[in-house]
Amino acid sequence: MVLQRHGHRGKAVLTFTLADVGYLTSDEGVAALAEVAELPLTDRVAAVAAVRARYGERAPALIETTLLRRRAAAKLPGAAGWLFTDEALQQATASAVAEHRGRRLAGRAVHDATCSIGTELAALQGVAAVLVGSDIDPVRLAMARHNLGAAGPLLCRADALRPITADTVVIVDPARRSGGSRRFDPKAYTPGLDQVLEVYRGRDLVVKVAPGVDFAAIAEMGFAGEIEVTSLGGSVREACLWGGSLTQAGVRRRASVLDTGEQLTDADPDDCAVGPAGRWIVDPDGAVVRAGLVRQYAARHRLWQLDRDIAYLTGDTVPDGMRGFEVLDQLPFTEKKLRQTLSALDCGALEILVRGVGVDPDALRRRLRLRGSQALSVVITRIGTGRDSRASAFVCRASR
Repeated sequence: MVLQRHGHRGKAVLTFTLADVGYLTSDEGVAALAEVAELPLTDRVAAVAAVRARYGERAPALIETTLLRRRAAAKLPGAAGWLFTDEALQQATASAVAEHRGRRLAGRAVHDATCSIGTELAALQGVAAVLVGSDIDPVRLAMARHNLGAAGPLLCRADALRPITADTVVIVDPARRSGGSRRFDPKAYTPGLDQVLEVYRGRDLVVKVAPGVDFAAIAEMGFAGEIEVTSLGGSVREACLWGGSLTQAGVRRRASVLDTGEQLTDADPDDCAVGPAGRWIVDPDGAVVRAGLVRQYAARHRLWQLDRDIAYLTGDTVPDGMRGFEVLDQLPFTEKKLRQTLSALDCGALEILVRGVGVDPDALRRRLRLRGSQALSVVITRIGTGRDSRASAFVCRASR
């Protein structure tokens, strides 16, 4: 076992070995993990000393596994007894997102060609007609065998760029981190996205990519399928490429909002007006914005845009399940006018939303020096283009 200075928040993390996995899955290791799990582990130095006094060289693996399990609890609620590496946990798909993808693959033969510790396979068990997992990393593969159990899918060691199945849907989740740092260029993923698309060209393919990936760069690689952006808990979790027969005719972009169960595509109507603010301002879910489907969302919910190039929407009602901002006042944005308006409304706590204007919300909040008792929101945005462009501030009260 080796400790390296990288990983979650820059902490030193353990590089697990097959010997570590063997110990952690043995009766002795399981009993030791149960004992270490009872410790608070808030003082890492003291914890290592105490556990080392009892378990010797096994202490780092026991402590790291316990801490990783605690971090995984919210993201992977069904994985209480699993084994993880730090990097594998960081990249693991949240259970709700994996289950959402699994519903689209129900009844299909599926091969997860970068199965890692098995999170995607766990969501597909009992859903896919046939299920195979492979990975090039023997340690993660051994962890997957433990995590998925004896009745789990067939697992084998293989390079994702050397296909080992035919007539299956292939799932690939390229590594987007190296030494704890993110990789933003899709060609720098491991394996590179361009290589994956070339190797599996013509196949039914699902590839997970970073939410901020450049859609134009993907198109330049020859990908002509669907890009789905998925959000959960109010934040965008991932983008996913769907290729081959898995695509829907006429659909190239999809937004899936798991909190509300809503889906939008670029094939939906986008007849959306631009006009003055109504009673409410609505900030669409991040998946809708990232997928470029703001107009489709507005058309579905009878909203309109404040500006054609800005994602804020407005209307007389708030869509079900969404948070809205009731407009109390609108003014040209200057700090002086905003401070006067907020002071007159007895504002003391202020939420600041900004698009299209170079404003740092935290710095602005400090400069405003509000002392009132009311909690309000302000939406600062650009209205118009060119010489007609102006920064406006909408003072609001949030619906919740």
